[in-house]
This record gives sequence, structure tokens and C-alpha cells, in this order.
Amino acid sequence: MTVPAQRPPLPAGIWVLGFVSLLMDISSEMIHALLPLFMVGTLGMSVALVGLLEGLAEATALILKVFSGVISDWFGRRKPLALLGYGLGAATKPLFALATGPALIFTARLLDRVGKGIRGAPRDALVADIAPADRRGAAFGLRQSLDTVGAFLGPLIAVGLMLLWANDFRAVFAVAVVPAVLCVLLLALGVREPDRPAGERRVNPISRASLQRLPRAYWWVVGVGAVFTLARFSEAFLVLRAEQTGIALALVPLVMVA
Repeated sequence: MTVPAQRPPLPAGIWVLGFVSLLMDISSEMIHALLPLFMVGTLGMSVALVGLLEGLAEATALILKVFSGVISDWFGRRKPLALLGYGLGAATKPLFALATGPALIFTARLLDRVGKGIRGAPRDALVADIAPADRRGAAFGLRQSLDTVGAFLGPLIAVGLMLLWANDFRAVFAVAVVPAVLCVLLLALGVREPDRPAGERRVNPISRASLQRLPRAYWWVVGVGAVFTLARFSEAFLVLRAEQTGIALALVPLVMVA
């Protein structure tokens, strides 16, 4: 029987980018799993205002992903943009703990999503640059898996701290700053961007000529993805509904895990 050749392990940079995503997701989900309750219960914001904020925040992130990807292709550099995005996300975390009214919450939430929009495409391009061509599927799968682990752990940590500190939202938000800062340090010190080939021609990937090169199958995938996205709603409403049904305040983030 022929024994299949063992593939070399994925580069260390892929693992680092995965743990970067994990740490930022822990930080973000610790806050997002509690933020709707904080906005409505502590700051007195209306549910409609929460919905407006969530819609603006997610739209901002989605739009910026296009332009950050274009910029990283145009300049041929991924890591600086990824660092900027993660750094901006980390810088917003203390603002949630300091907020005493809707204005600072709006500022923090929108800037956080700006950071997400800036870092997403360059980070994924960096994964593709670091991974061997025949291991890119595994590389993207590993990074996304670690990202999902972070999204799972964040609400669990929030529940534990809410139980420990008697529903002190601001204390939990303050702790969320720690994984965010570690995320930025890990990216800055642990990832080395591959050198670009000398004389490589840089083009605008969303120019008409570039878009015309994309096959029909690509646009079918984009169209199907857009239709499914129409069914998406903000988890903020799920969190608020859970609290209305009588679930203990500290346990509400468990709906995010479920």
C-alpha cells in the first residue's frame, strides 16, 4: 500500500494570524454580547437607536473592505493596513467602558467597524501571501477556525466576569482591552510580510478592465452570497429579546454561544 506523502506544516505566520483573529474576536465579543443591554438598560437608548447604530456599523465595515483591499493591492503591502485596522479596533475598546451617553458609544462602535473594514481584506491577502499555493485552503480554514473559537470564548468570558462582578458592564468592557492589545502586539512582532517580487506590476483590481476578467461563476457566487446576506439580522436584537424573556442578565451572552 502506498503511503501518502506527508505535507509540511503550515508556516508559523498563518498560526500567528489565526491567534491574532482569536484574540480580537474574544475582545470584540466580550463587548458585543453585552453592549445592547448596556445601551438600553444603562444608557437608556431606544431599541430603534440600537438598530440604527448596528446597521451603520456593519455597512461601514462592508464598504471599507473593498477599498482596503484595493489599497493593499495598489501599494503591494498588507501588514501596515492590517496593523492599522487592528490598532484602531483595539483603541476603541476603552471607549465602551468610559461611555456615559450615546455619542461616545456611536463613536466607538463606528470606529471599531472602520478598523474591521480596514483590516479584513489585507489580512486575508497576507494569509494567501504567506501560505504555500497548495495549502491556501488549509491556511484560510485554520485562520477562520481560530477566529470562530474567539467568537465562542468571548461571550463565555463575559458571562463568567458578569457573574463574578455582579453585572458590572464597565469592568467587563475594561478587561476586553487586554486581548485587543495583545492582538496588536502579536501581529506587529510575530508576522513578517513576504517581500514582493522586484518590478512587479501593480494594478487597480476594481478597474473596469480587471472586473471584466472575472468569470461568470464568480458573479454567481457574489449574487448568491448577497441574497443570503439579506436574511441576516443584528445579534443585538437577539440579545435584547433574550433579556426580555427573563434570562438572568449575566447569562444573556450565552445566546451568542448558542
